[in-house]
Formats: sequence, C-alpha cells, structure tokens
Amino acid sequence: MKLPRRFASMPIRFHGGIAALIVLLVFNAFFTPNFLQLQTLFVNISQVATIAIVAMGMTLVIATGGIDLSVGAVMALAGALAPLIFLSDLGVANPAFGVALAIILPLIIAGLCGVFNGVMVAVLNVQPIIATLILFISGRGIAQVLTNGNLQTFSNPSFSYLGTGKILGLPFQGWLALVIACILFWVISRTTWGRYLLAIGGNERAAYLSGGPVKRVKIGAYVICAVLAGLAGLIVVAINSASDAARNGNLMELDAIAAAVVGGALLQGGRAPIFGAILGAVIIQLVKYTLLANGVEDEVALIAKAVIIILAVWMQQYRRA
Repeated sequence: MKLPRRFASMPIRFHGGIAALIVLLVFNAFFTPNFLQLQTLFVNISQVATIAIVAMGMTLVIATGGIDLSVGAVMALAGALAPLIFLSDLGVANPAFGVALAIILPLIIAGLCGVFNGVMVAVLNVQPIIATLILFISGRGIAQVLTNGNLQTFSNPSFSYLGTGKILGLPFQGWLALVIACILFWVISRTTWGRYLLAIGGNERAAYLSGGPVKRVKIGAYVICAVLAGLAGLIVVAINSASDAARNGNLMELDAIAAAVVGGALLQGGRAPIFGAILGAVIIQLVKYTLLANGVEDEVALIAKAVIIILAVWMQQYRRA
C-alpha cells in the first residue's frame, strides 16, 4: 500500500515525532494514574506552553546556524524584574500601570539581552555558543543580585492571569503560544525577513552576496528569542505567584533545544519548523511528566532528554547520508 504523495514526502523526523507522541499518550493513558483528568491536561498545557514559547525563539536562532544558551538566564532576569516593579511604590500606587510596566519593561530588557547576543554573533563574529554563554553565566547572577537571592512572593491577580487565566476553559498561556506560533509561521513563510532567515542558515555567504541584510536578520532572530524567553519567565512567575531567580528557567536551554531539534530544526540551520517546535515541546513535557508521574527520579528525566536530543540529531545525520 502506497502512502499519499504529500504524506510520504513529509520529513521522517515529523513521522517520528507523531509516532513518539502517540506512544507516550497511549502509555500514559494505561499506566499513569489520573493522566486523563482535566487537571492533568491543564498542568501539561501550562508546562508545554512555556517550553514551546522558548523553543519557537530557539528555532529561529537555530535556523540561522546559531544557538542560544542564555534563554534560561533571560527568563530568570525577566521574572525577577516583574515583581520588583509592581510591588514598588509606583506599582502599588498605580496597580494597572504597575502591572503593565511589569510586563513591558522586562520584555524590553530581554530584548536588549537579545541585541547583545546578536551583536556578539553577527557583528563581532563570536561563536554563538561562546557569545550566549556570557549571559548564561551573568544573567542569572544579575537576577539574584536584584532580588538579594531571596524568593519574591506576591498576590496580584492581574499579573497572575498570565499564568493562571483561562479562555474557553483552557490555560491562557496555551492560547498565547498558539498565537505566537501563527505569527511566526506567517513571518517565516510570507515575509522577506523570513526568507532571508532561512537563506542565512542554508548558505550565509550566498545570502550576503545576494544583498541580504544578514547581520540585521541574525540580530533580529536573537532578539525575538530573548523576548520570548522573557515572556516565558513572566509566565512561570505568574503561575507560581513567586519569583525564584535561582530556579526560574533553570535548564530551559536544554528543553528548548531538545524541542526545536525534535520538532525538525536542523542544527546546521536553514529550517524553522515553528509548529514542529510545539510538537517537540509536547514530547519533551510528556517524557518528563511520564517519568516523574511513575516515580522516576528527576535526574533520570535529564538523561532521557539528552538521549532524545542524541536520537534527533542522529536521525538528521542519517537523512543527510
């Protein structure tokens, strides 16, 4: 029996991702207690949305042939800033303005972190892994200095809506991730910027010789990645009604890279499967949930995610051979 041409021409990694998702869903349905309950669904959607938002930004950076190790630190920095703003005298005196500023200003700071990474990579020609390692190390340290290393707790329903609100019965951040995915998909597939993004990853020199704004596009990719990481940091803080600079976004770079690669992003660049990143985020979260819900230690979940990345990269190399 021959597969329909369109289905048969789909990337092997996408078939593999769908197959992995089905296996995880079936296994959990039969062996994981309470997996089919709505509360479990909401918890997983919340976690998937956070990973997916960061993974979509990471996908853009990987599409240029780069990598961003600073996303977890940017999450911590944005998450530390928000409560400081709406709990300040100005935020208390003007609650609506305080919440708005607590969302906008951290995203601007996150964007500036992206500018720093982008300039280091695109203008100064520093290797992406080294350029982003600077903020990977210093970003979380800055966040801890801002909070004096203390856990910030708060009660602010307006801000917490980012993490606990629901639309049509589903978590707000799930809808937010879907909207972001649709926007990025349109940008990549319908705009000149998106075409240059893929061209840079495919052949940066050819993109440059064709007159493409290579440096600006690469900087833009890092800025978008950082802003999305900052947004994810705000969501985590809103979910917990607390900001812990030491834990917010910890190891998120691993989850984001894994989700992007599992979703079909090529580490050598040239491909930006946005909805694939969401699929990858679902798989990464389900692997984590499956192990933890069945009594497996968290350390084993880290090993499992590393194995997933290895398998995804191996499949990419196998397809190229």
